[in-house]
Amino acid sequence: MSDAERYARRCQSQSAQRIARPQGTMLWGTRRDWNTEKAYGEHSSVLVSADLAPLLRAENGVKALRIEGGHLVAFPSPQSGTAISGVVGAVLQGSASDGKPVEVAICGAEPSAEDPGMVFYRIEAWNELAQEWENPCVAVDRVPDPRALAVSSVWDVSGAQQSVPGKFTFACQNGAITKCILWGYKPWASRDGQSMADLHQACTRMARADYCGNGRSHTHQDTTIDIYDRLGVLERTVTASREWDPAKATFEAAWAPDGATCIARTRDGRALETILQECPQRFQTGAVADLGEGERCTVRRADVSAGAGLLRNQSYAAPQSPVSPSKGP
Repeated sequence: MSDAERYARRCQSQSAQRIARPQGTMLWGTRRDWNTEKAYGEHSSVLVSADLAPLLRAENGVKALRIEGGHLVAFPSPQSGTAISGVVGAVLQGSASDGKPVEVAICGAEPSAEDPGMVFYRIEAWNELAQEWENPCVAVDRVPDPRALAVSSVWDVSGAQQSVPGKFTFACQNGAITKCILWGYKPWASRDGQSMADLHQACTRMARADYCGNGRSHTHQDTTIDIYDRLGVLERTVTASREWDPAKATFEAAWAPDGATCIARTRDGRALETILQECPQRFQTGAVADLGEGERCTVRRADVSAGAGLLRNQSYAAPQSPVSPSKGP
């Protein structure tokens, strides 16, 4: 590498390095069951939401929490210490995907270096099976000690985002909810007067290759993709790097908050017919949709325009095979 190339790579933003953060199969990034010997489905999670009030345990007279942007705030504010110290130590009432209650403790808080208004929390949930406090976030090689962001929405088992008063999500680092935030789609933010909430939701579908918008993933953990959108938050990558070679990639799909608007091919190599069978009458075949810039869809949504997608992505083509949905960690 020449000096010019080496120096050109200094001080680059996180968004410029997005393709160094591959997508995955998980939505929340949490364990799917405390029992590691039990078979579980990808819609299962030991923690899907938490209540802002009442708190099960708190420090310094704190009675409740609220969310401001990308962080939690204690209420009432503690008379001593910092805003973060008023949050750390709290125990919240949470819920698993099956509706069962689970207690969640906030053990630490670390503001993001890129955005001080966004805070990563170290959390533990009570594992009734083991009778221990454990990190509910799934560890992977890239992030072996995952933390969580507090996001002011909840996601149901179909992957649909909902605003529920008094509830929020602890979204772990290795899940699509947090990955999409780190890629630049902060649901509490806006760009050019447009809320980023729909872009973030579309990103969670795209990250997991949830074509039908039913919460089912059609990809493999750590698959590298390239993402770009209408607002220019992320632009298509045209320069080759160690993580990505645009010459080897092709257009895959366009995405809306409720799934793909049109598909050129699947990410994991399964036949498109399996997607059509999974969500019958959602897509139509027989007419190729041309989105411009060489991007063409083989199948398109029957109820919306193929070009209505907020995001698009490219990926490396996988060998076609009858692949079953990935179970993930």
